[in-house]
Amino acid sequence: MTQTLHRDITDKNFDEVDERLRKTLADNGFGIITEIDVTATFKKKLDVDFRRYTILGACNPGFAHKALEHDLQIGTLLPCNVCLYEDDAGTVVIDAVDPVQLLPTDSPQLKDVADTVRKSILAAIEAV
Repeated sequence: MTQTLHRDITDKNFDEVDERLRKTLADNGFGIITEIDVTATFKKKLDVDFRRYTILGACNPGFAHKALEHDLQIGTLLPCNVCLYEDDAGTVVIDAVDPVQLLPTDSPQLKDVADTVRKSILAAIEAV
């Protein structure tokens, strides 16, 4: 399994965490360029009720540009997905894939960019 950056949130409800996460991502230079409401999609497409689950596609254009300058294949990993959901216990969870673990090459320059992205996303999650 891919290593993820994550933090369980137990003292706030889903809507509070969602609002705060968007703010802290923005504070760390990330815009939300895609958003998937998994709950609504499953209901509409499958007529299935599913826990609250949202996937935010976060992008920092500066980081994306630097990464793409080093490796055009990195576009398959963009934007950085950050998931917000309720687990079986009703606890709100934030998960994000560790960009360093997903690198398609051993390029030191690309690893430096990915490490910076990792730190920025982790800072945003921890600030929630």
